[in-house]
Amino acid sequence: MTDNGIILDGRNIHTESDFHSLLAKLLDFGPYYGKNLDALWDRLSTNVERPVKIIWLHSELSSQRLGVCFDKIIQILERTKQQDIKFSWDEKFDYVLK
Repeated sequence: MTDNGIILDGRNIHTESDFHSLLAKLLDFGPYYGKNLDALWDRLSTNVERPVKIIWLHSELSSQRLGVCFDKIIQILERTKQQDIKFSWDEKFDYVLK
């Protein structure tokens, strides 16, 4: 984690399982994280301390490797971001694709 956010390096993501393992480690999800899209939404929407920003480097490479799963992950990230905006929270979830 940097002052600007949590760095998720797409070069290290070859499968959906890789994504969940890396993010769970970076955000300290603990041993009970389900490592699926439903569990991702549950954790991001309620259990991740804010403010937090995920900076996904080499996201285009991840998109190529993960295909439709990448799109589903991005939908969850965007849904979490919009939830925080809707609730007018001062400290919010955010993400950047690079």
